[in-house]
Amino acid sequence: MKKPFSVAFSQQFGSRFRLDEPLANHTTFRLGGPAKFWVAPETIDELVAVVTSARQYKVPFLMLGGGANLLVRESGFNGLVIQNRVNQVNFPTVEQQSVESAVTVEVESGVVLPNFARRCAKRGLSGFEWAIGIPGTIGGAVVNNSGAYGNDMAQTMYRAELLSPTNERVWQFADWFLYQYRFSRLKGRTSRLMSPTVSVKRTTTDTDWIVLRAELQLTSASVAEVEQRMKQFNNRRKATQPAGATIGSMFKNPPNDYAGRLIEATGLKGYQVGQAQISPLHANFFQNLGGATATDVLALIETARKTVHEQFNINLELEIEVVGD
Repeated sequence: MKKPFSVAFSQQFGSRFRLDEPLANHTTFRLGGPAKFWVAPETIDELVAVVTSARQYKVPFLMLGGGANLLVRESGFNGLVIQNRVNQVNFPTVEQQSVESAVTVEVESGVVLPNFARRCAKRGLSGFEWAIGIPGTIGGAVVNNSGAYGNDMAQTMYRAELLSPTNERVWQFADWFLYQYRFSRLKGRTSRLMSPTVSVKRTTTDTDWIVLRAELQLTSASVAEVEQRMKQFNNRRKATQPAGATIGSMFKNPPNDYAGRLIEATGLKGYQVGQAQISPLHANFFQNLGGATATDVLALIETARKTVHEQFNINLELEIEVVGD
């Protein structure tokens, strides 16, 4: 790596730029090796500058939001991890909200989903209740078309501002993203690899676009109504999904079926490798019981995939992303 890169970042960001930062501290699974470089921009201008500099110095980089849906190998990431803390929200005025049926909210890409859902509820804005229990960020949700309970970003997003592969800031409307179930053109086809034995390789130019902020279209509702819906979703999630160090849904649901049902039907619910376990509560959630390694988790993934294929002739497709060298 070129010396000016680390020197410049150290001078600009101070403690928000670190060397050999353990990624276990920044993922919901609480495991993963170190990032060679780690930086936490807090404004869009900082985020643009960081990405532009990384490209200029040809430093491989990884965008990190809430650290959900991400499995980091023990070797870590031999490049720059950009921890997105860009978190401003521009809500409409009370007057605008009272006269408009569709309300547009501008939200930056590092905003945490449950926090944003609660802020919307307090203002009587409906349409984002589904995100109350998802430990990700707006940027990750735009890329992955995150969703729950029959709702997703594709139904909510109007447009998003992106940083292009040539460092231009442009707005793209929702149809540009080619949204499908837990997929967008920003995720890239190669991130849909079925085998966890190969880390994701970002090879398409579409994956080089960086989400800066999004405009979401919500609707006005009573505060009590929105909060009641969120409470129902929260209670449902707590009753059906494990707490603690998890990674979210491990596999995508195959057409007309559920990954959790298939894994449970094989008898693997509660199966354990080292300190990694297929949750006894929900078989599509894997848990770190304390001291698990990525190698343990990868072994669990391979066992689940192989067993489901042998018994049902169905190939489970990873919803998470595996990174590391």
